[in-house]
Amino acid sequence: MKVFFFILSLTSLGLADEEINSRYFPEGFKFGVANAAPQIEGGWIEDGKTESIWDHFAHTHPEMIIDGSTPDIASDSYHKYKEDVALVKAMGLDHYRLSIAWSRILPTGYTDKVNQAGVQYYKNLFAELKAANVEPMVTLYHWDLPQVLEDQLGGWLNETVADLFAEYARLCFELFKDDVKMWITINESKQVCQVGYGMGAYAPGVVSNGIGEYICTKNVILAHAKAYHIYDEEFRATNKGTITIVIDTTWFEPGSDSEEDQEAAERMLQFTFGLYANPIFMGNWPQVVIDRIAERSELEGFSSSRLPAFTDEEIVYIKGTYDYLALNHYSTLMVNATADAPIGDPSYDNDISVLTWRQPEWPSGSADWFAVVPWGMRRLLVWLKKTYGDVEIIITENGLSDNTGIMEDDHRVSYYQGYLSACLDAIYEDEVNLSAYTAWSIIDDWEWTLGYTSFLGMYYVNFTDPERTRIPRKSASWFTNMVATRCLVDTCTE
Repeated sequence: MKVFFFILSLTSLGLADEEINSRYFPEGFKFGVANAAPQIEGGWIEDGKTESIWDHFAHTHPEMIIDGSTPDIASDSYHKYKEDVALVKAMGLDHYRLSIAWSRILPTGYTDKVNQAGVQYYKNLFAELKAANVEPMVTLYHWDLPQVLEDQLGGWLNETVADLFAEYARLCFELFKDDVKMWITINESKQVCQVGYGMGAYAPGVVSNGIGEYICTKNVILAHAKAYHIYDEEFRATNKGTITIVIDTTWFEPGSDSEEDQEAAERMLQFTFGLYANPIFMGNWPQVVIDRIAERSELEGFSSSRLPAFTDEEIVYIKGTYDYLALNHYSTLMVNATADAPIGDPSYDNDISVLTWRQPEWPSGSADWFAVVPWGMRRLLVWLKKTYGDVEIIITENGLSDNTGIMEDDHRVSYYQGYLSACLDAIYEDEVNLSAYTAWSIIDDWEWTLGYTSFLGMYYVNFTDPERTRIPRKSASWFTNMVATRCLVDTCTE
């Protein structure tokens, strides 16, 4: 059966090398780069910062990190932020996406004690960006919950944490109201909840498959909505900025033209993107998610659905809490229909019950799931327009990981060129309202459970050198030239 789908897909998808779009990026289109506090800052308990769940996870479960490493120093951006900003400026970029470490600002997790040293660090960083004429795009939560809130409250499984996040957000809006115009509440709820509180593979390592991730997701979405309303009602008029949430997804391509495979691919998208986006953009969970979890919960003997319901008031409160759609995207998988998983223990994967796979000829990144499929970007952008309307989209992460770290990274150049070409196709051919692109990443970092074995930076970081020297790869030069010319090929035509 898989052989049949493989042959069919080769024919229908046109997997030959696609031509790179030779049009200029539209006037006003913005370029940036991204990274996150727990991956680059280091200084993990320096100047009043306390432990985050990722600090704790790396220290107490080194077996979960492929090289047993920690983010204690990482890229040492806590001390080298001026150098990092200089790199951003030299590349001619419009914005720099970064995150604030909650436990660097609030060591107890609560607003009872504000760490002025932490506040000053970000003040200094924002001042450096302003001097470089680079706009900060600031994420309030990039997975690094203060460990004390995990210990005391059970983290994102407790709705109280949503209220504490809202208080933390209000404080940041006030502290940095003169520094930041582009706010992001939370990065990738799916990774926070499904991997952190369902599978247990990410911090804090809670294994509660089919239950914990759904409770977490509702609380994270409520936290986002609370922060959005605080900004909208108390700060927008004077700050005149934007605020949204970042949602990630792989593109899922039907394995054939059959109705069953088409439905399976759509179901996968609704469980991996719609679960986190629909309450915000459309109101309530996707219907297919509601129906499938309710049905399986009943068959498993639960008295109610494992998916917590939103009240009518919550649906109204959450819907519309965005200024644009922020998208993280890296790769593509094929999807085929398959028989529903047998009823047994609760499971997120069983709730979906599809077969995912990849074409064997697709190039890989540092992991098998990381397939390089540029046309998946265009198809995802078109799906977003079809599903959520003509909403403005900003790509907040896209890039290539490898496990070699080589300096002549032609494969990364090819990745960026292909994916940016797909963006241009979506803009010009499909009239997708895409306004900005953010590459991950400008420098190598501590890549979560892959530690220091996965490289995504356009600048190499020597993690064995106490100076954490940054050295440009070939991709840095290519990307800098692309930004300057606004063109993906040697000569653009229009």
